[in-house]
Amino acid sequence: MRSLRTFGRFWYDFVVGDDWRVAVGVVATLALTYGMSRTGAPVWWLAPLSVLGLLVVSLRRATRAR
Repeated sequence: MRSLRTFGRFWYDFVVGDDWRVAVGVVATLALTYGMSRTGAPVWWLAPLSVLGLLVVSLRRATRAR
């Protein structure tokens, strides 16, 4: 049981890391991209735009914290 808990903590730290908001944004982007792709609409632009937006928000939050 201890090794399972350690394994879970590793993956939580690896995926979520320091900012849970970015992890939620990535999951939301993937879900939205999948949902929109099922309609047949071109959605190649959504992931890069989301990554750029998440980067800006994360950097702004990090620089305000200092």
